Amino acid sequence: MKFIDPARDTWRLVGGEDGPMPSPSPARDRLLTLAQWHAVRETWPEGLNTGVVVPNDTDIETLEADLPKLALVVLQFPKWVDGRAYSQARLLRGRYRFKGHVRATGEVLVDMVLLLDRTGFDQAQLRGDQVLASAERALSFFPGYYQSDVAHPQKWPAAAQAEAKV
Repeated sequence: MKFIDPARDTWRLVGGEDGPMPSPSPARDRLLTLAQWHAVRETWPEGLNTGVVVPNDTDIETLEADLPKLALVVLQFPKWVDGRAYSQARLLRGRYRFKGHVRATGEVLVDMVLLLDRTGFDQAQLRGDQVLASAERALSFFPGYYQSDVAHPQKWPAAAQAEAKV
């Protein structure tokens, strides 16, 4: 998992009085709100490095057709106790096979990084009071899992499958 330093992040929200406009610089990563994306997705130029910020109360299915055009989907945790973004990430990776980056933002705590990793996030922007070294260390707490997940798809050995049927 990559931890994002907001001061060094290349992704910037795109603004504009008349809606988002693609900047002339080809190297700049463009981040749009979901409303902005829906307003311009038909006319947005192909090939731009584009990301979308998705509120955690949004049905992720609304992005299904657009996923091939997106390099980043930012999912929000407005409160650390609100886990709807975990489900959104799981759907992006599992059901829709999204290959771009999935980033967690908002109230992202060190205690959440294992579940973020297991549900499909590959980037996280920790809350300002969280310690990066602790988050990195937390990712190594468990060497394996009994259940499969997005990050660790496991297949049962044939003997275990036969035993489970009994």
